[in-house]
Amino acid sequence: MNWIEKALKRLNTDKAVVVRVQAVQGSVPRGPGTSMLVFAHGEEGTIGGGHLEFQALAHARLLLAGQTEQTALRQVLGPSLGQCCGGAVDLVFERVSGGDGARLRTQLMTLRTPLALFGGGHVGKALVKTLAPLPFAVRWVDSRDEIFPADVPDGVECEHSNPVQAAVADLAPDSRVLIMSFSHAEDLDIVVACLKRLRERNDLPFVGLIGSQTKWATFRHRLEDRGFTAEEISRITCPIGVPGITGKEPEVIAVAVAAQLLQTL
Repeated sequence: MNWIEKALKRLNTDKAVVVRVQAVQGSVPRGPGTSMLVFAHGEEGTIGGGHLEFQALAHARLLLAGQTEQTALRQVLGPSLGQCCGGAVDLVFERVSGGDGARLRTQLMTLRTPLALFGGGHVGKALVKTLAPLPFAVRWVDSRDEIFPADVPDGVECEHSNPVQAAVADLAPDSRVLIMSFSHAEDLDIVVACLKRLRERNDLPFVGLIGSQTKWATFRHRLEDRGFTAEEISRITCPIGVPGITGKEPEVIAVAVAAQLLQTL
């Protein structure tokens, strides 16, 4: 489950403290903006683990219990913490409750990279489950409204679009795009829409198309016939997934593709 949504649901009944990495120096576990929510019992998210997080949890619970008013803490990751990273982390702490949920959702979700997934088939379903806890805001698009399962992970936005390629026009800037619809005709329409948007706005850093080398060769010729240059066509990644993973099971493909997407961040 998306830890942000899980934390915000819990915030409706339990008060918490947000712990946020404000600034870093040198080698550290996580970067600025990394956050977690700490409750009296348990927490959601992580700022990197180890003794750094142990100290942060302890301080957050003191703040939650009213036993301190200190809302900033600097931790040097040296021998005193049992962590030899050698850097330093500036942490800030904020008490929050249910009324802060909408603000926190906006604040925390802005740290996630927009990703549009076209296609609700077996691989699409496996990918949504794999991507849900990763730093992506997933927009799941299909021309078949009935295709989306009942157990969509929290934080995943489902969208029915017919024609499916119409959704490309209003994707968030800097969206990563994955194309794996139920038909090659739809795939081609989506690819064309993405290439047109790249030509006009150049704001889709990664456009990936599922398929074999044979499929891509056919698509490449069709795109050339539609007037796209070799340079423009090279913006499409096909096949998708990190090299060396050869399994064809949907879950295996999902892991390979998710790893490739993380390389784009």
